[in-house]
Amino acid sequence: MAAELDNVEAAPPPNNNNGPWDPPPDPRAWGDPKIFECSRIKALADERDAVQKKTFTKWVNAHLARAACRVGDLYSDLRDGFVLTRLLEVLSGETLPKPTRGRMRIHSLENVDKALQFLKEQRVHLENVGSHDIVDGNHRLTLGLIWTIILRFQIQVIKIKTEDNRETRSAKDALLLWCQMKTAGYPEVNIQNFTTSWRDGLAFNALIHRHRPDLIDFHKLTKSNATYNLQQAFNTAEQHLGLSKLLDPEDVNMEDPDEKSIITYVVSFYHYFSKMKALAVEGKRIGKVLDQVMEIAAITARYEALAAELLAWIHHTITIISNQKFANSLTGVQQQLQAFTAFCTLEKPVKFQEKGNLEVLLFTIQSKLRATNRKLYVPSEGKSISDINKAWTCLEKAEHEREVALRNELIRQEKLELLAQRFDHKAVMRETWLNENQRLVSQDNFGYDLPAVEAAMKKHEAIEADISSYQERIQVVVELALEMEAEGYHDARRIGAQRDNVLRQWALLTELLRARRARLEQNLALQKIFQEMVYMIDWMEEMQVLLVSKDLGKHLLEVEDLLQKHGLLEADIAAQTERVQALNAAALEFSELDGYQPCDPQIICNRVHHVHTCLEELQELAAKRRKELEDSRQLWTFFQEMEEAEAWIREKEKILATRSCGRDLSSVLTLTTKHKTTLGELGNRRALLHQTMKKGEKILAKKSFSSVGVQEKMREVCLRWKKLEEITGLHQQRLEDALSFFQFSADTDDLVAWLQDIYRIVSSDDFGHDDHSSRALLRKHRAVLDEVEQHRAAVVGLRKQLALLAPDRRQGVDIQIRVVEVEQLYGEVAEVAVLRTQWLQDALAVYRMFSEVHACEVWVDEKEQWLEKMEVPEELDEVEVVQHRFESLDQEMNSVMGRILDVNQVVQQLVDGGHPSSDEVRSCQDHLNSRWNRVVELVETKKSQLSSVLKIQNFLLECAEMKAQLRDKRRSIEATQSGGGGGGDLGGVLALRRRLSTMEAALVALEPRLAELQREGEDLARAHPARAPDVLLPLEEIGREWDDLERTFRGCEDALAVAGRLQRFIQDLDEFLAWLVKTQAAAGSREVPGGLAEAEELLNVHVALKEEINGREEDYGRLQAASELLLALEDVDVPHGSLQRWLQKLDAGWGKLLQSWDARRELLVQSHVLHLFLRDVQQCQGSLGGQETALAHAELPDSLEGVTKALKKHKDFTTTLELNLQKVQLVLQAGESLLRQGHLHSDRVAQAVEELRHRSQRNHELAQEWTRRLQDHLELQRFLQECRE
Repeated sequence: MAAELDNVEAAPPPNNNNGPWDPPPDPRAWGDPKIFECSRIKALADERDAVQKKTFTKWVNAHLARAACRVGDLYSDLRDGFVLTRLLEVLSGETLPKPTRGRMRIHSLENVDKALQFLKEQRVHLENVGSHDIVDGNHRLTLGLIWTIILRFQIQVIKIKTEDNRETRSAKDALLLWCQMKTAGYPEVNIQNFTTSWRDGLAFNALIHRHRPDLIDFHKLTKSNATYNLQQAFNTAEQHLGLSKLLDPEDVNMEDPDEKSIITYVVSFYHYFSKMKALAVEGKRIGKVLDQVMEIAAITARYEALAAELLAWIHHTITIISNQKFANSLTGVQQQLQAFTAFCTLEKPVKFQEKGNLEVLLFTIQSKLRATNRKLYVPSEGKSISDINKAWTCLEKAEHEREVALRNELIRQEKLELLAQRFDHKAVMRETWLNENQRLVSQDNFGYDLPAVEAAMKKHEAIEADISSYQERIQVVVELALEMEAEGYHDARRIGAQRDNVLRQWALLTELLRARRARLEQNLALQKIFQEMVYMIDWMEEMQVLLVSKDLGKHLLEVEDLLQKHGLLEADIAAQTERVQALNAAALEFSELDGYQPCDPQIICNRVHHVHTCLEELQELAAKRRKELEDSRQLWTFFQEMEEAEAWIREKEKILATRSCGRDLSSVLTLTTKHKTTLGELGNRRALLHQTMKKGEKILAKKSFSSVGVQEKMREVCLRWKKLEEITGLHQQRLEDALSFFQFSADTDDLVAWLQDIYRIVSSDDFGHDDHSSRALLRKHRAVLDEVEQHRAAVVGLRKQLALLAPDRRQGVDIQIRVVEVEQLYGEVAEVAVLRTQWLQDALAVYRMFSEVHACEVWVDEKEQWLEKMEVPEELDEVEVVQHRFESLDQEMNSVMGRILDVNQVVQQLVDGGHPSSDEVRSCQDHLNSRWNRVVELVETKKSQLSSVLKIQNFLLECAEMKAQLRDKRRSIEATQSGGGGGGDLGGVLALRRRLSTMEAALVALEPRLAELQREGEDLARAHPARAPDVLLPLEEIGREWDDLERTFRGCEDALAVAGRLQRFIQDLDEFLAWLVKTQAAAGSREVPGGLAEAEELLNVHVALKEEINGREEDYGRLQAASELLLALEDVDVPHGSLQRWLQKLDAGWGKLLQSWDARRELLVQSHVLHLFLRDVQQCQGSLGGQETALAHAELPDSLEGVTKALKKHKDFTTTLELNLQKVQLVLQAGESLLRQGHLHSDRVAQAVEELRHRSQRNHELAQEWTRRLQDHLELQRFLQECRE
């Protein structure tokens, strides 16, 4: 859109000068030509702005006349945004946001901004134009805005094609092209622009004369009399065309006319003449058929009778030809095809002619009805053209299916005969080949060694490949037989028997081939086994040479190496043993076969026995060799282990000989740990030595050749081991005695030190100075008691530990005295601890009681002072504060009362226990209880006073709230009634009604509360006579507010009823007009159907649209009645002028809708008839195309029999051709009928008729010529056959 606007003219640049310049002094007096030129340019610009302002003002008023509005000063009247919004609504046909009420600058800016925002949504580019520019009255920008609106809504919509239809122009270029096209041929009129080309006035007169030559005598006008020409054109346009006089002659007849003003005026000519042309085209279509009304009844009855007769014949014929049962022979099918051809050529063409006559008859009926502007004739149910066409389509479908089925059956029978011939030929060939191959695979010449058998196997594989490739040919025979059986061939039994014979011979051949392969595979496997046996015997002979060696090794490492090598040999023998066993088992299987045996079983058994014997000898040699090597390794291992044991014993003897027993507990523990490690090593070594001894005994028991010196070595090592064990035992006993003595001394010293520390603690005279310190001391003392009790077992166990010491250590005097001192010290500690426990408990009880008493007295002092000083307030806020403090006081009193009860209980316990301070404790208790009772009495007194004041204040507060609530509701109703009672839309009225209903329900809910307040006020006045005037006065004020609220509410309901009726009418009218505009667009559519189905669908849609229009006729009448009722109301503010204008639009729109529907119906009926005709033409064209293809691909046969068949086939083709020719003639007659009636698309009908007639005649001529050629060729073939005979 921006690009199109740029093609016309850009908006004027911004200019902040809101008024014209003051006239400068005479520029010639300045003597400066540049200043003179500037002043001249400024004067021309001001003159152009004045012309634009005048033109744009008239243009705006011309459009605002539809909205009963006009402007005086373009610059000032657009500033508030109201006029600009109405102008855009008139031009666009859309509803803009409602302008804001108010005359302040901010309201004007908001309204103008809404209009500019609407233009932006319409994709109008506004360069440097803001809402403040229009509100400030900027001249240039205001003119630029109006010019932009003219471009968007008047010029941009223009689109004109050039005379050669190669280019489409729009906007200003299109308008210029339209002017040039309309004034072409007028003398002295050459429009090249929108400025100087219009100065003489001839161009305006030429435009008017082109469309209305009766208004202007153009030939009397002269180019020199420009003012007269312009005046005549402007006056004629205003008086006869109704076009506002936007320009004056002096505005155009000047040196440089304003282009925008002229374009604005010329656009009004364009839109007027375009609309006039459209109305003229619509008027020419009214009433072409006014003379055919009387004949419709007779034609309709005739149509009904013929349609019923034709439909009955169609249904009967469909039932007959739908039978798809055919004879199962070639001759029978040929006879059925001849009978069907007779039906198509003789009986059906007559009925097709009747069907065409029915369509022409119905078309005639509808044409006559449309000509008389009557409702179209609708045939009775099931007898319309569409029903007949559907039935005829079903007939043609059944006919086509019958013809296709007959021809397919004929082709199938011919195909089955050819298949039978192919099957017989192939079956004989396959049987011969199968017999020859069966003889071939029955022979067994395999040979007696492995190479010969392998060669026989390769030859057999070649035979298998050959036979396998032949399976596809067997399958072809089977498929031929199956195909004939599936197709129901009449001699299928013979074909099946021959197929089964071929399959039996094939199965026998494959079985023989499989058996021969099995025999070959057995021979091949046996020869391979024999070959493997030869290889195994050679290998076993090589292994025997290695196993007879006498080398057994001279030390342990050499023996280990020999054993490792021998293990590898044994592994090879074991692996080969499994292989030999597998070979023997496989060979013996061939000797136990039933039936065919590839070799003599005795030969197989002999070879197996020989291989087994060789294997057993090899295994015996290997076992003997291993035994000798194992004995050698055992001997050398024994000698090595004995030498290691002797070395270890010598080392341990040296270590034990140098160790002492220690000087204190730590050194003894270190030596004991080391000795335990030595004992562990000794045990491990004893087990190893025992195993070594057993090995030596085994060697001696074997009495082998190399056991010399084994006995002496064993005796020597045993003696050294016994000596080592004795030394180890003595050393362990010394270490245990030393450890027990040093451990007892350490335990005794630790216990004495602990008892001394505890005695100092339990003998302390500190019992605490308050409750907290006494409790902490008691807690620590209890921990000390637990610790003393835990050490009782340690003190008692000292005597037992002393008895377990060695005799030389436990008989010492020092250790005996040490034990006695420990026992005495423990007894003293236990006695002192018990006494300290009782002293601490008594001190804690007294301190706790005094602490609670002091805390309670402090709280009582504080509350007594507050209650005595407090006075009950009169203000509600202060009363609530005091009440809140009393609630907190109740919680505190509950807590303090619990503490006082605890104090009384503690005092009673102390007195009962006979505490030394019992009298002092009792007096403290009595003083505390008396003070508590006094505080309770003060609290109850203050609460009673506070409750009375709070009730009165709450009542007064509720009265004030009720009064304010009633006043707010009354004001809300008054504001609603004054702000929107009679205006706004129906939604606003309904919303207002809902608000009043809600308010009424709220008032009903308030009535019980008012009665309750009345009762409560009377009770308070009686209870407090001094405050009675203050209590009863608010009740009187609430009563007055309630009466005012009810009066206001009833008045608002009466005004709302009338406003609701008006708004409902406006809403119904808007809805009906919206439907009317939408339906006019649908009824006035120029869409042309592209096919028969689309034409029928559009006709159905158009009929449904008529039903919708008829259904809306009642709404139309109801709106008329409602408008009369509203116009009759005189005491209500009703917009009579706007209402009458809308009703005029309603009447005009309703009439235009009915006219559009009738014109659309005429177009759709003619399109439907055209597509019926084109469908029949297309069917005939398809038949003719098939005939042309058949004639173009026909070839002359080479034999007499072929020529005879071709003549017979061509005869059938000729019969079908004649039948189709009758169809073509019916279609041609229908087309000529349409041409005689002057159909809307006569050119297409004539073209289709001519093409169909030409192709039909051409096919008929080609068929006749092909008949002559076949007859001539038949005579030639007969002659040649006679010559051959």
